[in-house]
Amino acid sequence: MFICVRYDTSDEVLKEYCDKYSIEYLKYKDINSNNFLEKVKKYNCDLFVSMSFNQIFKKDIINMCRLKTINCHAGKLPFYRGRNILNWVLINDEQEFGITVHYVDSGIDTGDIIMQRSYKIKNSYTYQTLLEVSFMECANILYDSIKLLQQSNIEPIKQTTLNSVGFYCTQRKIGDEILNWNQTSREIFNFVRAICNPAPMARAFINGEEMKINKVEEIKNAPSYKCVIGAVLNKDNDGFLVKTNDNFVKVVEYEYDGKFRVGDRFEVK
Repeated sequence: MFICVRYDTSDEVLKEYCDKYSIEYLKYKDINSNNFLEKVKKYNCDLFVSMSFNQIFKKDIINMCRLKTINCHAGKLPFYRGRNILNWVLINDEQEFGITVHYVDSGIDTGDIIMQRSYKIKNSYTYQTLLEVSFMECANILYDSIKLLQQSNIEPIKQTTLNSVGFYCTQRKIGDEILNWNQTSREIFNFVRAICNPAPMARAFINGEEMKINKVEEIKNAPSYKCVIGAVLNKDNDGFLVKTNDNFVKVVEYEYDGKFRVGDRFEVK
């Protein structure tokens, strides 16, 4: 048995786990290289399992094991293929998200589905909440899928039978955290909760200084009206109101070293 971690990270938790249970700890820049392939052939594994790995598998490694290679993906395939899915489902105001175990093929998250489960997203849920659910449920569904594979008791589902197109999400990068006030209050609420701690947090600029915003609240029954978007409308000990494209939201958790007052305006894209 071995564990191969991402080349660009140092996973101390897995390293300690490997040391404790005498599991070989590997890190390779190219898992499709002949060097890596020869290294792992000696294990004569029945199955390769991928989880949050960031390299594309090619056919030699995909087909090396008797039971092939599977991947656990925190997305409801064939939708939400790609990266940073837990952020994107909140940004898109989804009412549920999925976790899928599927065979790895030459595409990106396109292999036949072995098992898939869905989980409700409550209005109070944030990125942190979805992480906590995923940490637990990814392990559960992966275990159950491996047991089915051991029993040869599976009927894989081709993704095209669920939807002929599906869609992909791209990796979020530096700059994507900038908050656009020229959106509806619901869109801003979703954006902020999608990248709250432990993600980078939403960023906005007022009086030339950056503010980190970790939580906003929607205002029930707030009317839709025209005014200056990004303007600070009111301020109290619990936070402050900001005009959005349709009405306004209340910023209740934020980090800011500067000063601002009612009437000041956030920069708007």
